[in-house]
Parts: sequence; C-alpha cells; structure tokens
Amino acid sequence: MTDNTQVLGISNAIVDVLAHIEDSFLQKIGAPRGSMTLIDEQRAHEIYAMMGPAVEMSGGSVANTVAGFANLGGHAAYIGKVKNDQLGNIFMHDMQSLGIDIRLQPASDGASTARCHVLISPDGQRTLQTYLGACLSLDIGDITASAVGAPKLMLLEGYIFDTPHGQAAAAEAMRLASTNGTVVALSLSDSFCVERHQQAFLDAIRKRVRMVFANEAEIVALTDSADFDEAVEKIREFEGLFVLTRSEKGSVVVNGQETVVQRADKVDKVVDTTGAGDAYTAAFLYGWAQGKTLQECAALGSRCAAAVIQQVGGRLEKGVLDD
Repeated sequence: MTDNTQVLGISNAIVDVLAHIEDSFLQKIGAPRGSMTLIDEQRAHEIYAMMGPAVEMSGGSVANTVAGFANLGGHAAYIGKVKNDQLGNIFMHDMQSLGIDIRLQPASDGASTARCHVLISPDGQRTLQTYLGACLSLDIGDITASAVGAPKLMLLEGYIFDTPHGQAAAAEAMRLASTNGTVVALSLSDSFCVERHQQAFLDAIRKRVRMVFANEAEIVALTDSADFDEAVEKIREFEGLFVLTRSEKGSVVVNGQETVVQRADKVDKVVDTTGAGDAYTAAFLYGWAQGKTLQECAALGSRCAAAVIQQVGGRLEKGVLDD
C-alpha cells in the first residue's frame, strides 16, 4: 500500500470553544475554578448560549499534536468522529486547512460534535466544561484498512480507551498497523486515564506499541512506581521507546539501556500550560520523521513546548522552528 503519511492520529475529536469570562460566570453555572466537568448535550447548549464571544477551533490532545506536526511541515492524517453540524464543520475545516488528511466523514445522525468550553478567567486560569458527544461513537467499523492506510507512525490517544468501543477500535488499528510496518505510538493522556486502563495499556505496550509518550505522573502510575527514577528502571524491560516529559525539569527519552536527557528551554513568562505535552510530542515526531537523533528530537520538543506555554491556547503555530 502506498501512503506518504508520516503520522496518523486517532483520538477523540473535540472542538475547543474558548471564551474570556469573569469568575462570576463560573459561579453562575456552578463550576469550580480550574475544574474539568463532563456535561450532557442540553447543558452544553445552555453554556454555549451564555458564553458570549468565543473562539472555536479543533482540539483534543492528539488532534493538537497532529495539527502541530502538520504546521511544522509534516504529512499528517487523522481519524476521529464528528457530526455534520456547526462545530463538526469547524473541526473539519480547521484540520483540513492545515493540510491534514481527514479519513472519516462527519456522521449524518447521532450525537452532536464534542466540544470543550474553555472558560478563561482574568488571571489565565482555565475551567473546562466538556461534552463528549459524537466522539463516543468511534468504533471498530470506522477503523478500516483504507482509513488507516500505511502511515510511518500511528499515534493513539489514551482517552479513546474511555469510550464504549474505543478499546476494540484501538486493537483493530494496532492490528492493521502490524500488517504494513507502521510504528504504533500511544499517548497516555493523563494519570487518571492510566489508572483506569493500566492493564490494557501495559498489554498494548508489550504486544504492539513501540513508542510511548507520557509525563512524569503518567509513567509512575503505569509502572506502579514510587517515583520517576524507579519508573525509568522498570520501563527498560519493555521493547520500544519511552518519551517522558517533566515540565521545568525537561524530558527523558528511554530506549532499553539508552537514556537521553534534555533540559527544558528557558521561558520568560508562563502564560498557559495547556498543550505543552502535545506540542512536545508534535515536534519530537517531526524530528523522528526526518531521521534526526533522539537528542535532536528531544531538543525540538523542548523548543516547541516552551513556545506554546508562552501563549494562550495549545496550538503549535507555523514558524516556531524557523531559526
């Protein structure tokens, strides 16, 4: 199968709806500052109507990584479920405008497109109200040989293991990848997701996954370790590459007995930490796709993570590596 795609992302397709609000708005809707609350469709429509002016853009962890990878100049594709509605069309247009090959068409019926209301307080604190909607309907029937193709690497989002049919869809995607030489990568999403699906993640890593992206808390949770150093020693027994981010401590890449340590880039002012890990992953994979060394890949990741946290929003823009 001929496919020039370097990275295919499979994840929950979510539209971020970002609005600046006063804290009185949070009191009005009963949302604790800095919280993430899952809401139903009716509540999503109610909050959307109350928000006022907002910026709407494609979001979700792996979708942000795929978008960042494309903005750096990589060839990317994406599989995720949206509905043919206002927000679904925004998601499609936003991703396609970056040159990303969207492998699933919007659904004509069912739940509306998932959205995350990102409520930004005057001090930059973010409070999230999330409706999962259409992305919950991703299932094994969407993961076909033609949809997956033969990318160089396939990046799975840990959060899809939370959806009703997500584990079956992920298993099928990994099976198809094994037939065409595609490298399977897994983003662990968050430490609570790891706790919910620890055994499923470990099974996938032992059998199919050859690249894991995680932060310090996630890798400690995955390995039942007391601290980061113990986790690093435990993952050396696995086949494949572990790319571990540690915020201001930089990052560590572990490949069996090989260890690469990368310092964090200097940051003048942290504006918004949302999307730092997604940006790091995008840049690391861009370097990997170009055949760069692990140290060079980690350095690119640090550069892009530092750039993202000095702006509002988790989207890695073009030009960040121009110098």
